[in-house]
Amino acid sequence: MPILQVRDLPEDVYARLSYLSEKEHRSLAQETIVLLKESMETKMGNKERRKRLLDEMRSLDIDGEKVGDPVALIREDRDR
Repeated sequence: MPILQVRDLPEDVYARLSYLSEKEHRSLAQETIVLLKESMETKMGNKERRKRLLDEMRSLDIDGEKVGDPVALIREDRDR
C-alpha cells in the first residue's frame, strides 16, 4: 500500500484531526483516510452535478427557442 507523508501540517488541523480520530475511536491514519475519501467523493460528486446541470441548461427550451449556453448568456449580460 502506498505511503503518504504530509509536511508542515498546521497545528489547528492536526488538533482537529486528533480530536476526530479519538471521537471516532480510530487511529490518526485511519481517520485521515476516511476524511480524504469522504472529501474526494463530495468534490467529484459536485463536479459531476455541475456538469449535468450545465448540460441540462444548454438544452432548455423556452417558448420554442433554445436558451443557449449559460456561460455565454452570463457574459452577454455582464457586457451590457
